[in-house]
Amino acid sequence: MTYRIASECFACGACLPECPTEAIVEGAIYVIIPDKCIDCGACAAVCPVDAPKPD
Repeated sequence: MTYRIASECFACGACLPECPTEAIVEGAIYVIIPDKCIDCGACAAVCPVDAPKPD
């Protein structure tokens, strides 16, 4: 299972330094590259709007 970032994302950047595999790509809404995601939940733990969700 991987995480995906929902539309609540407002690109605050809190998740970027937390991802141990650098699976998050910056944009208007951030995107998680499924092949790189290890389902650790680090991004979800720091997101102020709970945008990263298990896919």
